[in-house]
Amino acid sequence: MKWLGIGLKLVHYFRNGVTRTGIVDKGLIFDLQDAAEKLELPIPREGAAIDRILSDGVLPSLRQASERMIGNVPGVPVESVRLLSPVLNPEKILLMAVNYHSHSKEQKVKPPSEPHLFTKFRNALIGPGEPILIPKVSKKVDWEVELAVIIGKTGKYIPKKDAMSYVAGYAISNDVSFRDFQFSTQLPHGKTTLGLNWVKGKGLDSSFPLGPWLVTKDEIQDPQGLEISLSVNGKTMQRSNTGDMVFKIDSLIEYVSAGITLKPGDIISTGTPEGVATFTGQPFLKDGDMVEASIERIGTLRNPVKAE
Repeated sequence: MKWLGIGLKLVHYFRNGVTRTGIVDKGLIFDLQDAAEKLELPIPREGAAIDRILSDGVLPSLRQASERMIGNVPGVPVESVRLLSPVLNPEKILLMAVNYHSHSKEQKVKPPSEPHLFTKFRNALIGPGEPILIPKVSKKVDWEVELAVIIGKTGKYIPKKDAMSYVAGYAISNDVSFRDFQFSTQLPHGKTTLGLNWVKGKGLDSSFPLGPWLVTKDEIQDPQGLEISLSVNGKTMQRSNTGDMVFKIDSLIEYVSAGITLKPGDIISTGTPEGVATFTGQPFLKDGDMVEASIERIGTLRNPVKAE
């Protein structure tokens, strides 16, 4: 039986200098605020950001109304507007280290015995088309394509068997990394007794592109069976399948939520496969590069690279 997705692609975009929210269908964006006014949809006419839609719990109603909306509200081509991150104000951005078997092999290390968690902050969050900055303080800027899981409802101590019910949907993320900070032996003064500097090695400005939209979970039958890849200037650097994850999405949600309350709009980025510059000898990112991260059934997230 062929899988027929019944989900939505939710997007933020700029129109007339204002942030808007829409549904993407066949290359067109249908504006949610316009539809709410015309069709009396159960979403707020003002401030109808995706974050708010998730928090208000109206996503199921919106899904039911989407076909009527698409048939009655004019669409604008995706290429004609500037897209923004599909989540604008996440409380938490949580990421996983060495969560693909292939990535552990290229590092010549064993996969972790439990998920290895780190964080980024909102200063890192950018959307499609926004530049990845090469900062003045780093010369080793690397890429890491990842499947991002967007949380849809509040939960804590979530058992693995219930974990997927807390997922709103998925997006593509790029865990941009600054290796001369991340690996302390590469710092100007050599190894530090404090260990690896992951906060600066992972969290400088513009180091977490996210997009191009949020694809609701019912659009993707099996998130652990998606082709995932990344290219720089058209050259493929990473290519794998999300089935190669060491810890699957349900296990990650169970682990993260043990002692941490997950909220709507929180992001769990699930790790990267092999092919990063650090372990392949490929050149690090430089001014003028174009990075394209792709995941099957979601799309492609494109970001230029710009020197600060």
